[in-house]
Amino acid sequence: MGTLVGHVAPGYAFLALGLWHLFSHIKLHAQQPSSYMSSPWFPTSKFRYLELFLIMLGSSISVAMELFIGPKKHQPLDTDGTIPSNHLHNFEHASISMTFFVYAAFAVLFDKIGPKAQYGLTQFLGALAFGQQLFLFHLHSADHKGIEGQYHLLLQIVIVVSLATTLMGIGLPRSFMVSFVRSASIVFEGVWFIVMGYALWTPSWIPKGCFLNLEEGHRVARCRSEEALHRAKSLVNIQFSWLLIGIMIFVMSFYLFLVKFYGDKVEYSTLTKEADLLDEDKDGLESQKSNKVGDKRSFMDIGRSFVPIDMER
Repeated sequence: MGTLVGHVAPGYAFLALGLWHLFSHIKLHAQQPSSYMSSPWFPTSKFRYLELFLIMLGSSISVAMELFIGPKKHQPLDTDGTIPSNHLHNFEHASISMTFFVYAAFAVLFDKIGPKAQYGLTQFLGALAFGQQLFLFHLHSADHKGIEGQYHLLLQIVIVVSLATTLMGIGLPRSFMVSFVRSASIVFEGVWFIVMGYALWTPSWIPKGCFLNLEEGHRVARCRSEEALHRAKSLVNIQFSWLLIGIMIFVMSFYLFLVKFYGDKVEYSTLTKEADLLDEDKDGLESQKSNKVGDKRSFMDIGRSFVPIDMER
């Protein structure tokens, strides 16, 4: 991170993951509304662990970029083996990626072994990954007092939602809303990373009165006055608000579309089966009633046939 690519690349990764989870949860709930059960990850038809392997691959690439490819010496340590101050943020970003790698690796392992606490442990590891992300972004070594700090402050709000809903999912595995909100927050996190990358490292997108300044080997957005900084932070807040509205509209429209596409078919087939069962039950009841009435009539007819004989006697 700390560059345009460093924010945009993980942003697209979070966006893809969030959209995949949003699609999968809505589809599962639309097809099985009464027996819905949340899942920390979703297998694909051709390759079961594709999602988890992509998380591990993306995390490995992120660690390599932060510690070995990005630094000029292709290693993050100083000549005496210590971590220099300008590479502290590289280790922080790499630690976040390592945590997501551990989550995905254990998710595969749990699925192969199949322990009884598989679902809860997988959710717990996912919560730890979001918790690690929140912890390191909140106590970031980089200077986040300017525009970049405002972007990261609002990012932490989204991460808190992801963390809270992941923890809630441990005790509420059948709650569709918990999974829905978590998926939407991951989508929002991905979009915010992408916007952050372009807004902070594209010169034409820097707010008026601010500029890009080269500091410790990477460019940082700085403002020339307190007034310009206040205006820039306000623009970031407005940007966040508009994106929130846009993502709200998108996820609700996405939900309605998928429910219409998947839910109607299941509902139609279910109603058809129920109607057939009701027809069969009605036919059965009518036949039973007719048999009972027939029995009564036959009994009465027999009784009537015996009445004259008794009278004659």
